[in-house]
Amino acid sequence: MPITNRSPLITVTSAIALSLASGAVYASCNDLPNHGALKDALEAAVAAESSGLNFDMWATLVDRDGKVCAVAFSGDDRGSQWPGSRVISAQKANTANAFSLDGLALSTANLFSAVSPGGSLYGLQHSNPVDTAVAYGGNGHAGGNANNYGQPNDPLVGDFVGGVNVFGGGFGLYDEDGHIIGGVGVSGDTSCADHMIGWRVRDNLNLDNLADPDVGGVSGDPLRPDNIIYDITSQAGQQEGVSAGGFGHPTCLATADETTLPAVQ
Repeated sequence: MPITNRSPLITVTSAIALSLASGAVYASCNDLPNHGALKDALEAAVAAESSGLNFDMWATLVDRDGKVCAVAFSGDDRGSQWPGSRVISAQKANTANAFSLDGLALSTANLFSAVSPGGSLYGLQHSNPVDTAVAYGGNGHAGGNANNYGQPNDPLVGDFVGGVNVFGGGFGLYDEDGHIIGGVGVSGDTSCADHMIGWRVRDNLNLDNLADPDVGGVSGDPLRPDNIIYDITSQAGQQEGVSAGGFGHPTCLATADETTLPAVQ
């Protein structure tokens, strides 16, 4: 039974136990899509999604250990999308991979309320800071060349950048057997549009195999188990809105209908 945002803790615990019992699959970068495949998937996703600001994007793939495998952008050159979003996309990929399991898929959008003050995971976003030497240097921290950003030899590739990011755009990657094998992150638009585009990137890569009943999420939608949740509402005595299920995300400029995203495989 898929995990919903109203499921009792024992259901989530059972899913995690099932994941641990099934054994981890440690795919390497050689088992994940290459730079060209990521770039094609990103460009197609950007073309298909017009919500938010309709900007170009960055995307990053990491393997199950969190090593960066590929970095790509959708614009004409590395300056066609927000330069700061390059590392943010890597953070999102790292986060979704780091906090998802075979039995429980969590997108970065699912973490927004949980890490906010008073949330069940408050402080998580400070737990694993970005290694800036890796982010802007080269493999082995020898110094990077910005001309390589978003290319097959991007300085991030082959190293562990870390980072935790807790708004839309990051997803676990699941193989045809429902095993998590890494993560993908996208950044460059509103956080809500990042979620929509990142979802489409994963779908384009055919690494959204979450339809197995043993793989759950918190969205309450078995066809989209790690989808973004818009359930933050103002409550009496609260200066800020509160997520009814604890995994909600705020809406953004020109927010799209998340239920129109492709169903998982």
